[in-house]
Amino acid sequence: MTDSFIPSVKPLQDAPAGAFWFVFLRQKLLVSMNADTATIPFGEGLDRWGLAGLRQQYLGTLRGFSCHGVEVGDKTPAPPGMAFVALRSLYGILEEGPFKAAMTAMHLVEWNRTSLFCGRCGARTEAAGEERAKKCTECGALSFPRISPAVIVLIERGEQVLLARASRFPESMHSVLAGFVEPGESLEETVSREIKEETGILVEDVRYFGSQPWPFPDSLMVGFTARYASGEIRIDGKEIVEARWFGVDDLPEIPGKISIARKLIDWFIEKHRAAKKISTE
Repeated sequence: MTDSFIPSVKPLQDAPAGAFWFVFLRQKLLVSMNADTATIPFGEGLDRWGLAGLRQQYLGTLRGFSCHGVEVGDKTPAPPGMAFVALRSLYGILEEGPFKAAMTAMHLVEWNRTSLFCGRCGARTEAAGEERAKKCTECGALSFPRISPAVIVLIERGEQVLLARASRFPESMHSVLAGFVEPGESLEETVSREIKEETGILVEDVRYFGSQPWPFPDSLMVGFTARYASGEIRIDGKEIVEARWFGVDDLPEIPGKISIARKLIDWFIEKHRAAKKISTE
């Protein structure tokens, strides 16, 4: 039996007894903590733990068992032996399959909460059968889970990388640059525009690196690498409060391993350390 999470809209006909319950209080997930590991509640129903969900939906299967995403009220206490924990902090603590399911659950729970009414006529919506969608009970309009694409870019200049500190970051934290795609833009156009807007420089040799779902609340991060072409760093001091070039051996505090930002930076580190090792052999 696979440990992978398999998303699905349609519940299994002959599902085994028991299910995984991904219960969210805002952006915090209910888990049982044991030393440095965490587990997702498993059982026949929420009443086993004295919980009542505001809304829930079927997510798919994990290890052959059904998975449900559930939203609970703000004043819901955690059952004995459990805790509501920020999902980001559970990376590396939850196993890979449950963590992927939790990321999906968080996205869909938030979408379910914010799509109760039709954006066209204002009437109530309901689940749209075998599609992951909501259907208006009056005008029939369909709405689908919102996915907001954003680019995230590592820029190299020789043996240096451009890192910036956003105003929302802790004082010592720096990361690669990112921004949302605007209507009518290609991903590559977004890369060039965001870098120019945030730092004043121009880039070239834009290459796809990888992608990552980021349900905080509904992003899809599309990663790229690029090379510095020209220009001097200029920041607005509002969204970006610091930006400069760093070498492999003088990097500041960088994001945790959950993010594609860290994967990009790790790629840069490994690439240049490997090159340095070859040059000294």
